[in-house]
Amino acid sequence: MSVTIPIQAIELTPGSHISIHNLSWQDFETILDNLGEKRNTRVAYYQSTLDIMSPLAIHERPHRIIAYIVTAILDSQGRDWDDFGSTTFKRPPIAEIEPDTCFYIQNASSVKGCTNMNLSIYPPPDLAIEADVTSKTTLNAYIAIGVPEVWIYKDGQLTINILSENSYVPSSSSLVFPDLPITQLIPQLVLKAIDEGTSKMLRDLKAEL
Repeated sequence: MSVTIPIQAIELTPGSHISIHNLSWQDFETILDNLGEKRNTRVAYYQSTLDIMSPLAIHERPHRIIAYIVTAILDSQGRDWDDFGSTTFKRPPIAEIEPDTCFYIQNASSVKGCTNMNLSIYPPPDLAIEADVTSKTTLNAYIAIGVPEVWIYKDGQLTINILSENSYVPSSSSLVFPDLPITQLIPQLVLKAIDEGTSKMLRDLKAEL
């Protein structure tokens, strides 16, 4: 005898996630509707696999600090940017992803006036930032969406992933900031923000830039 459990009845402890396999796009959309918009979970869907993740509160802070760092550097370079946060990006019926945060930089002018993200109209973000990703579904979804660069911050280290054909390749340099030692700089600044305060870290960074 099979037992059906309402998706709302599933409670994830912070820092945990659940994978659901063999799920059609239509069923995935139904689950999203049932979860509602005011959920405290993140989802990633790729080719019939859905990951539902419940982030730890302490894991939310690093990606926000990194976003502040990114905008400070971009402003110092006089470059345009738009922060699209955790906007949902869909490539039906293959993939959907909600980044921790993401940016349009090279394509900032292409999303002016955008109030409803549609990848048939707008390009994918130039940079996505994730904290403590352990799911293969997440990176596979980014491949399907076509995000050229994904940063993953985990255990005090930053990994840069560059899209090459149909896979991500770890890189020591960033497409967005090719002249900066990003993999060394970001962890140092995140640690400084946690130890000394984000505002002080940013003031010091802007003074150096």
